[in-house]
Amino acid sequence: MSGALTCSAADLSPLLGPNATAAAEYICGQLGTVNNKFTDAAYAIDNTYLLFSAYLVFAMQLGFAMLCAGSVRAKNTMNIMLTNVLDAAAGGLFYYLFGYAFAFGESSNGFIGRHNFGLKDFPTLTSDYSFFLYQWAFAIAAAGITSGSIAERTKFVAYLIYSSFLTGFVYPVVSHWFWSPDGWASPFRSEDRLFVIPYHSGSNYGQWSGIGRTAVTTTLSGCTAALTTLFGKRLISGHWNVTDVCNGLLGGFAAITAGCSVVDPWAAIVCGFVASLVLIGCNKLAELLKYDDPLEAAQLHGGCGAWGLIFVGLFAKEKYVNEVYGASPGRHYGLLMGGGGKLLGAQLVQIIVIVGWVSATMGTLFFILKQLDLLRISEHDEMQGMDIARHGGFAYIYHDNDDDSIQFPRVTGSPVARAPNSPAV
Repeated sequence: MSGALTCSAADLSPLLGPNATAAAEYICGQLGTVNNKFTDAAYAIDNTYLLFSAYLVFAMQLGFAMLCAGSVRAKNTMNIMLTNVLDAAAGGLFYYLFGYAFAFGESSNGFIGRHNFGLKDFPTLTSDYSFFLYQWAFAIAAAGITSGSIAERTKFVAYLIYSSFLTGFVYPVVSHWFWSPDGWASPFRSEDRLFVIPYHSGSNYGQWSGIGRTAVTTTLSGCTAALTTLFGKRLISGHWNVTDVCNGLLGGFAAITAGCSVVDPWAAIVCGFVASLVLIGCNKLAELLKYDDPLEAAQLHGGCGAWGLIFVGLFAKEKYVNEVYGASPGRHYGLLMGGGGKLLGAQLVQIIVIVGWVSATMGTLFFILKQLDLLRISEHDEMQGMDIARHGGFAYIYHDNDDDSIQFPRVTGSPVARAPNSPAV
């Protein structure tokens, strides 16, 4: 524990006169007891904070479920809700068996971890179960995000395979590169790789101050992106659209994630504003290319996330970088803040290698699934809806104006849903 109390009876006894040795041993014993209590309290506080953070991250699954259910057609609601639940279920097992070991097991080359499969020889000196749960919550969030891109189009078996592969291998390797102490591009490395100065532990004050700053910058970026998207899409489409606002908010959150602890609040506003423009631009490009993404997941998390990495290389502040990652001579920070271009270069390399890795691994998996006829649902199932075709019924009673072949019983006394654009009663 940093700053632990120390006491030596040999050093203290000359100062105490008669019975000095016994008195010194007693005092040191009491100080040792106090020190142990501080150590225990610090451990409890750290684990409680980490568990609470894990619960917050896991709560995003609820948000994903609601956003997905509101964005897909009603006849696919049960399907998309089920996939969100299975992200946690399948992801939990595969991250336990393989993912955590690949992400945070020791490595000789910085590419992939090789210890703690199935949490063997765990906990370690540096990691406990609360840390595992925290990292698992992020892994299943990555799978949940991707589910929106393939909603209404893929077979359920394909989803199970891809979700397990993503949480058990693809995502963990990336997190090893950037977050494990021995990852080749990690800021926590003990030696320099990828332009970045070696890590030295930051001060407790700086790290706790960074937590509060993180909350503020994240909030401001999301708020700015939501409002910018609201008015931007109003100018383009002529409508105030709740889905656009929700996606704009998420785009601001995704963009600020990389730099939330190392930028000023005013920079977070810039981040959110640009993130909104990136989202609108990516959506327009997807429309021109006829790219099918029901939830705008690729545009939102891919486009805005990439902007967020670039944003760090431009706006990271030297004082905050030193507080969070430890002061070190020559440490790099944002280009526009006077820190040179090496950090920006490192961020660009990250974007390239992540896109390359995910494209190579997931692209290969989807190609194999397609060749085995396990990927795409049939035209009949798509028109009928996954709920009735594969899950035995609908999430709720509705009328599909695009498909009159599906008939529903008339329920006496139930409210009647209005058709789109029909006048209000």
